This record gives sequence, structure tokens and C-alpha cells, in this order.
Amino acid sequence: MASAAEQLAANMNFGAFQKASELHKRIWFTLIALVVYRLGTYIPIPGIDPAAFAQAFQGQAQGILGMFNMFSGGAVERMAIFSLNVMPYISASIIVQLLGTVYPPWEKLRKEGGEAGRKTLNQYTRYLTVLLALVQSGAIATGLQNSPNLVLNPGLFFMASTIVTLTGGTMFLMWLGEQITSRGVGNGVSLIIFAGIVAVLPQGVWQMFTMTRTGSLSAFAMFSIIALAIAVVFAIVFIERAQRRLLVQYPKRQQGNRMFGGDTSFLPLKINTAGVIPPIFASSLLLLPTTAMGFLATADLPAWAQWLPGLVGQLQHGRPAFMVLYAVLIIFFCFFYTSVVFNPEDTAENLRKYGGFLPGIRPGKRTAEYLDYVLTRLTVIGAAYITIVCLMPEALIGYFKAPFYLGGTSILIVVSVTMDTVTQIQSHLLAHQYEGLIKKSKLRGGRAR
Repeated sequence: MASAAEQLAANMNFGAFQKASELHKRIWFTLIALVVYRLGTYIPIPGIDPAAFAQAFQGQAQGILGMFNMFSGGAVERMAIFSLNVMPYISASIIVQLLGTVYPPWEKLRKEGGEAGRKTLNQYTRYLTVLLALVQSGAIATGLQNSPNLVLNPGLFFMASTIVTLTGGTMFLMWLGEQITSRGVGNGVSLIIFAGIVAVLPQGVWQMFTMTRTGSLSAFAMFSIIALAIAVVFAIVFIERAQRRLLVQYPKRQQGNRMFGGDTSFLPLKINTAGVIPPIFASSLLLLPTTAMGFLATADLPAWAQWLPGLVGQLQHGRPAFMVLYAVLIIFFCFFYTSVVFNPEDTAENLRKYGGFLPGIRPGKRTAEYLDYVLTRLTVIGAAYITIVCLMPEALIGYFKAPFYLGGTSILIVVSVTMDTVTQIQSHLLAHQYEGLIKKSKLRGGRAR
């Protein structure tokens, strides 16, 4: 049986795409929004010396700032107005979702509030995003001002302008992401991160070839990284399209002299239900404290805080502590986000409400337990897959000291977001074709009368 993606692709043709004017508007809106985002990554914040900052950044290019720079599309190395990117928004989303499972009022909003409850939680996320952006931009402004020769005119005005600029940049990107989601195609926040990674990928490839030409990276290492990246792409495509399909049957029922029902369908459960969210969440949480500690380490620390630089050094990209913590966070968010997006009890109740049942499983509680049983084992496989995909290239790149733009996390985000966006485009196209068939049938019916 063909998958949903294959069925959509079979109904897609170039002629139908040309007629889908609404889809054209959505694609153009998405492209223009991403161009606006890319332009913002080249506008530096006022009051810094770009040449001095670029020189200072080179010393941290392979560290946590380099990883932050990858997600921001090169904005950090230029200290642009979008340097914080959407990471404060992602961190706020993590906190709100975590509290939505343990804080009773927010849990009630999430489960019983419906659309109004969802909007309320989204508003709380925006407020928390502003707070986190203010804290992070304040830490960045303090670190820049405490570093010699980076700020042209240090003082209160520089601190205030930097905080306002960086926080405003994050809020604009948050708004832009929401606009892409509602008026464009794809998930707006994911596409912003995707655009940033794609923008720096050519730079990473060129840097790897340069290192090979100068002898700092062996040809064997270069071909190993390229081969592993290609293998990771194939693995991501295979796993992301894999599903466990549970057979659902609907009993026959008689209304008057006619018999209804007796149909069968499938309940698809993805192996990786959480998608690309776990590595993004894990990276965001790793970047949040280490960025602030990295700037504090450059200042004069008191005696009781002398351990901070050592901790920052252990959390650098490619270090064992970073790898272990990254793996733990990915596994945690795989299970956490899966529990957020898929509720076995609600699914079992909906099946019972519409008369559906799983063969051999009693409706209600037993169905919910079985769904939870299957989903837990699928999540174990999915968590192992994401962890391996994200850590294997990272370990190889860390061993050979190569640029990490071709790491597993960036490849996973690029491939997954591309597949999701293409699927949404196909869905819009299929909806357009369906609307066309309805209009044709109405016209034929009117002519017949």
C-alpha cells in the first residue's frame, strides 16, 4: 500500500501546480520572508568595531559560539541584529511545554482549553521569549563591553541600544516565523533555522576543502566526512518516512434497509514522532547557559567562580561532556515531545466515539494502553536513531577537527524541514485539485438541471 506522501506525489503534476494561484502566493511570501531574514543577518548592531570582533570571533569559531553562528546563519560572526535568532523563542517554548505537563493551571489550559487555551499558552511563550531575550542580550552586551577594543564608545547607551536591538531582532523573527506558518508554507521557525544552516553550508564545504589543500585535514578524513554525510541523508529519509500502521476496523450497522460501516483503515504511527524538535531543543538548552558563561569567563571572575572557564571548556563542541549531555537531552526531548503531540488516551477515546476498534483489543482503556505500548517502543527506536545521526558525524568531525557545518544536527534539520515543507506544498496542491473537482461537479449539476 502506498504511503500518504506517495499518494500525494502521484496526484501532483506541473499543470496543476501552474493553476494553484493560492499556493504560488504562499511560496512567494515564504521566499520573501526568508530573504528579509537573510538581509537582517548582515546588519551589525551599532557601536562595535566589526574588524576587531571578527578577529576575536575566530578564536571561538570551533566552540559553542561557532555552533550558535551556524544556527543563526552567520549572524553571530558579524554580530548582526539577528544574532540571537529564534533560540530564546525555542527555549521559552520548552519551558512552557514542560510547565504545561506539571503546573495544574497550564495543564488544564493545554488539555481542556481548546483553541483559547492554546492561544493563552502561546501568549505566555511570547512574554517568556522577551524575558529570555533581554537576559541573553544583556549578557552579550556586558561581554562585548568588558572585552578590550570591541566597543567604540562603551557605556550605558551602548548597553541599552544593544539590548533593545538584539531583543527586537528576536521578536521580529518570532513574528516573521508565525507569519510564514499562517500565510506561507511550512513551519516558520523551522524554516528560519533551516535558512540559516543552508546559508553557511557552502562556507563549511569550502573550509573543509581548504583544510585538505593546506594539509590540516587529510584526504581520507574529508572523504569519510562526505560519505558519512551522504549515508546520514539516506538514513534520515528512510526513517522519517517509516510508519507503524495499526489496523482499525469499524463495525457494520443497519439504518432502515441499508447497511453502513464495515470499513477498515490504518492509524499511522511514525517511528520519529518528535521530528526535528529534540536536537533543536537540546542545542538551544546547551547554548543558553554556555553562551552566558562564555562571556562571563572573559571578565575578572571572583575566587568562588574560577571553575566557570573550565566548565565552559568541557562543554565545547566535540568534547565528551558536550556529547554525553547532548545525547541525554535528545533522548529526553524525544520522549517528552512525543507525549505532548500524541495522547494515547485521547486517540483511544476518539476511536471509541466513532465506533472504531483495533482487532483483538478492547476499546477504551485497553486500547490506550496498547497505543502507549507501541508508541513507547517506536520512540525508543526513534530516539536511538536521532542520537546516532546527531552524534556520529559530530564525533568524526571532532576527532578530525573539521568544520561542523556538515554535522548530523544540521543535516537532520535540513533534510527533515525540506521533507515537511514539500509535503505541505503537496497537501496544498491536492486541496486545490479537490476544490477544482467540486467546482466542476457543481457546474455539471447546474447544467443538468
